[in-house]
Parts: sequence; structure tokens; C-alpha cells
Amino acid sequence: MTKRVRIKPTFFVIVLALIFIIAGGVWIFLASPVNSNDTKDVEIEIKSGESVAQISRTLKDNDLIRSKLLFKVYVKGYKVNSLKASTYKLNRSMNLGEIVSSLEKGSNYNPNMIKLTFKEGERVTDYAKVIEKNTNNSYDDVINTIKDKTYLNELITKYWFLTNDILNDNIYYSLEGYLMPETYHFDNKDVTVKEIINRMLDETEKNLEPYKSIIIDNPHYYMTMASIIELEGTNTENRKVIVGIFKNRLSSGYNMGSDVTTYYGLQVPMTQDLTTEQFASVNAYNTRSTTMIGKMPIGPICNPSKSSIEASANPTQTDYMFFVADKHGKIYYTKTNAEHEKKIKEIKDNGDWIW
Repeated sequence: MTKRVRIKPTFFVIVLALIFIIAGGVWIFLASPVNSNDTKDVEIEIKSGESVAQISRTLKDNDLIRSKLLFKVYVKGYKVNSLKASTYKLNRSMNLGEIVSSLEKGSNYNPNMIKLTFKEGERVTDYAKVIEKNTNNSYDDVINTIKDKTYLNELITKYWFLTNDILNDNIYYSLEGYLMPETYHFDNKDVTVKEIINRMLDETEKNLEPYKSIIIDNPHYYMTMASIIELEGTNTENRKVIVGIFKNRLSSGYNMGSDVTTYYGLQVPMTQDLTTEQFASVNAYNTRSTTMIGKMPIGPICNPSKSSIEASANPTQTDYMFFVADKHGKIYYTKTNAEHEKKIKEIKDNGDWIW
């Protein structure tokens, strides 16, 4: 008679435990990142109506997951509601759970999105070049839109800080000074010039809101002043002092005497010194001209920063009447013309003159 060998229950427990341990190890491995050190973006597209199997194939083909089967098991086992159609930026350092979570949440990533960066202190003509370079609009499209009186009147109705002052025919570019320097994102290159301008004016409105009670009676004055000190000063504090100096000069029968307005009036870049004749040229922008005693320029000369807007609205009162900057950006303040001329000579003798 054959004797049966009885296997102790503990044996089954041990085998079962080993199976679970091995299975768990396999699961952890297959669910782990393909390469935890590879954070480079991998762009994939999940199309509407794709099945879990199709999505798993896309992920595997792009080496984002280790196992198509485990991906499908994971989605079903965790009862993931839906994997949303979109374009995604994933990377190989993401584990399976992170990838599934991303696909479940959806993505706002748009591969066609464009970024437009408009710098502080630059002119409308500079901005037009940025728009031409990065969108399907031409330089002339931008300039013509900015000069469109019908469009400008619509904007005046919409934005409290735009007044009929910008409609003056002697102004070179009506929206100069009102387009907030910032980085903006748009869906694609087909964005229109008006969409760009409206977004920038929305940003301007947001940044002017804290000063509305101060500037609402004459926003054109404050934006013009802000544009001048943007180029004359280097920070909020010295810009506040410079605004105070300009106010002193205007109220005392001087012209503002701002070189940067001369450059704008002549429509030349600030890359070289100008002649005596050029500084004395007569136009509605050049505050070096003797015809501009007690007068502001007809409009802004660049698009100012938040710092300059703050300084324009809240100037510092002093007894200074003059200022000059050396090539290092250091600004010197004086009360008399004699002191001013002496400081200029000193700067030149030290080799610190800007030109």
C-alpha cells in the first residue's frame, strides 16, 4: 500500500507568499519609471475616441511605460473614469500612476501656442517687429491697426485710461505708452493684431487700477511722464525724484529738457549722440526745444514699466532742477545750471560720459 505524503499547510502559505512577493516585485518594476533620470519632455497626442489599448500602444511606442498589459490592468483596476483626448508633455521619469493621472486630468498644453515678449521702454515700432516675427501679421498690419481711428474710438469707449488725447493727428502712434510690457501667450500664430492689443490693454488696466484715483483726471499726462522717466531713470526711487524735477522745471518756466524726447521726436534710436541742431529741432515731442517751455510732449515716447507708472503717480518733491546720468547709470542731481554744467564737465573729465 502506497503511503501518501502529507504537505504541511505552512508550505502552501510560504509558496503563496513567495508568489505574492514576486508578483508585487514585478508590478513595482513594471509600474516604475522607464528612466528616472530622463526628464526630457516627450510630446504625445491622444486622439478622441481612442481605446485604452491604443493609448497603451502610443505610450509604449514612445518608451513612456514598460508594459502595455500593466497599463490596461491599472486603468481597469483603479477604475479610471476616462483618459482625455489632448496633446501631452510627459517624460520617462514619470511612473505609471503619474502618467495615468495626467491622462485622466487632461492637458492644457498647446503645441501651437506662441509667446510674445514685449520689453519695457521699447516703442510701438519695436512691438510691431515682435508681432511680425512671431505671428502671421505683418509690421504694416500692426501700424495700420494702431492708426485706425474707428478702432481707436472703440478702445476709448472701453478703457477709462484712453482719452481723446490719443486721437491727435500730431501723435506718431496713438497707443504708444499704453501697451503694457509683459510676456503674453496666444493659441497660435493666427492671433489677430486687435486680439494682441486688447490683451495688452487689459493688462495695462490691471496695473493702472491702484493709481486710478490719482491719474483718472488726466491719464495721458501720467502715461506720458511715465514713458519719459522709463528712459531717464533706472529704478522706482530715482524715477520718482526725476518726476519731481520735471514738475519743478515745468512750473518754473523751464522746458523739461529731456534728451530722450528728442530722440523720439526725430524717430531715431538712442545709440549715438545728437547734434546741437537736432537737440534744438522743433516738434511736438522734443522738450529740448525752446518752443516747449512749460510743456509736456504731445504723447508718450515708449511703453513704460510698472515702476515708472508708480513713480509718475507718486513723485518725490525736492528742490532740484537738473539731473544728469553717467555711462554707468548713476544719476546726479543739482539745483542750479552752474552746478549742472560743472557736474557734466566732471563726468566727461573722468571718462564717464555716455558717449
